[in-house]
Amino acid sequence: MGGAAGAAVGGEPPVIAVDGPSGSGKSTVSRRLAQQLGARYLDTGAMYRAVTLAVLRAGVDPHDAGTVVKIASSVTVDVGTDPADPHISLDGEAVDKPIRGPEVTANVSAVAAVPEVRRLLVEQQRRIIAEARRSTGIVVEGRDIGAVVAPDAHLKVFLTAEAEERARRRSAELASDPRITAEELARRDRLDSTRAADPLAQAPDAVVLDTTELGIDEVVARLAALLPGATA
Repeated sequence: MGGAAGAAVGGEPPVIAVDGPSGSGKSTVSRRLAQQLGARYLDTGAMYRAVTLAVLRAGVDPHDAGTVVKIASSVTVDVGTDPADPHISLDGEAVDKPIRGPEVTANVSAVAAVPEVRRLLVEQQRRIIAEARRSTGIVVEGRDIGAVVAPDAHLKVFLTAEAEERARRRSAELASDPRITAEELARRDRLDSTRAADPLAQAPDAVVLDTTELGIDEVVARLAALLPGATA
């Protein structure tokens, strides 16, 4: 893993929670920050996507909560935490590309809204964080990290950006129609923000950063500066 030997806060490897909606820049920012700090990196969204892929492959309706939970309980999701080479596997199969497909993207919010699925994956995420806390520290990105998964994180950040900019970024990434992408982002925002279990929400003590007019390097630098004792 690249980066420094690991930043520390009060002598303890840092846990940094980065939340925000799609297109806010959290994935790229989190990976870059982890590399700069010599820390691990965890993409919690990829874990929900992997379960969604399993559900779709089984031919199950993503809204059939009972069956979705059975599938989530029966599969093995392994996630790599090297920020220079993150990966995700489902029952031993690398699924980095399949989980980014349009069908998974369209259904992941429904699967992620199932409370028992969230409980299962949050438990796994907390184990990964606990292990990293004893060594290099970790940057964790998602939608409920600061509020639910790691409420004791050393730094909590909520990234946001104007809707048009978020759609532009995502459509450029996916080579998709900006108008359709904007509609999809608005739908996901609505679903993620209104689900009963652990909705997308800003932790009360999170630092809010609007990335609309900022480049990736500038965002990373601002976040690193918010972490006392962090060294590049």
